[in-house]
Amino acid sequence: MTQIRGLGYLKVQTRHIDRWREFALDGLGFAEGSGPDPEGLYLRMDERRSRLQVLPGDSDRVLAVGWEVRDQYALAAVREAVEKSGTAVTALSAKEAAERDAEEVIAFTDPGGTPVEVFFGPVLDHSPVRTGFAQKFITGPMGMGHVVLPTPNFAETVTFYNEVLGFLPRGAMKVGGGAVRIRFMGVNQRHHSLAICPAPHDGDPGLVHLMVEADTLDAVGIALDTVKEKGFSISSTLGRHTNDKMVSFYVRAPGGWDVEYGCEGMLVDETYYTAEEITKDSYWGHDWSGSEPLAAFAPKQKG
Repeated sequence: MTQIRGLGYLKVQTRHIDRWREFALDGLGFAEGSGPDPEGLYLRMDERRSRLQVLPGDSDRVLAVGWEVRDQYALAAVREAVEKSGTAVTALSAKEAAERDAEEVIAFTDPGGTPVEVFFGPVLDHSPVRTGFAQKFITGPMGMGHVVLPTPNFAETVTFYNEVLGFLPRGAMKVGGGAVRIRFMGVNQRHHSLAICPAPHDGDPGLVHLMVEADTLDAVGIALDTVKEKGFSISSTLGRHTNDKMVSFYVRAPGGWDVEYGCEGMLVDETYYTAEEITKDSYWGHDWSGSEPLAAFAPKQKG
């Protein structure tokens, strides 16, 4: 059984901080939160001070995928399991934890090269959450949403999340002519909080996409119209997925990865659920024909 309760936060770096402000605040209707870097963009979805933290830098990359556990005892259990697997774990200082609005945080790198943080004790902000479209984001017991991570070390990475961190298999889909599968994994009622995708190489940006879920189809439609009006590239048209039943679209974030913006995701009942293999991504929609290449699958730059 996993100690992980959900995706707590995502921290990324970008060369395009101004464009990110327009993308996230005006285009997708995130609320503006607060954080320690005056040049950073802290995006709020609920009572957390921020869920998505975007910091300026000289490259576009993932700085941390933050997973939440119940308390200090659960954090200690995760640390023990990760260290027993042979992966080095660092306990962040009190100052570093405070910068993440958490009581305690540990950090390590997964076999695919993704920087991972696990924390407990998030600091809450009880002021009203003023989203751009008066929408509510579906977070709470299901966490921030889900992330899809690319890795050339596919089997090792899947094993790490399943057997070391205790993520539950939530099905798969064959890709690349059926030779390999994308693996979906869950830790709560959200169908998947994580998916692992085979990729040709590691390195920046380290993300395929982040999914966030709104409470209404109208909010999704308004966001779709708004990002199109503001000139952001639509990676996939509106559609409904076959595995998590999400009605969503995908838009290219500044930096070469996507944000999936959706609603109506299914709730998994573990009493009856079995891991299934889907043979089609969507029941309808999700036309990817106009998508620009994702940075994670572009040829690696020689430097």
